[in-house]
Amino acid sequence: MSAAARQMLLAAAFGLAAGTAGAAPARTAPDAQALARGEQVYARCAGCHAIEGNRTGPQHCGLLGRRAGTAPGYAAYSEALRATGWVWDARTLDLFLQDPMQAVPGTRMGYAGVKDAGERADLIAWLQQAARPGVACRVLP
Repeated sequence: MSAAARQMLLAAAFGLAAGTAGAAPARTAPDAQALARGEQVYARCAGCHAIEGNRTGPQHCGLLGRRAGTAPGYAAYSEALRATGWVWDARTLDLFLQDPMQAVPGTRMGYAGVKDAGERADLIAWLQQAARPGVACRVLP
């Protein structure tokens, strides 16, 4: 992500009101440090995921509010993930990212998870900014 895009995300974060839809549980609007930490945690995801465009895993642009297993142009989802009926929000992301294989037995996401609750919260806060279609990213087919 470019420095300009990062600054735009940080500026947008300060405009969030506490308690907005999809906000991380029991947290106020993220500060610049939390977003920077979240972006650092996301670097671990970048081996398989990108905000824009599908890779080994699906793109994250438009993730929040999207039904699990439905990223445009990505067909390699497990039946287990599709069957959850989940819609990605702070709660479902927190549950899944803690231990994907325990949260959704049979998932194809072979990642041990983000065990630290603070890191997960920062990652989710960052994703809430970086994955906003039409604002911070474009959903690619």
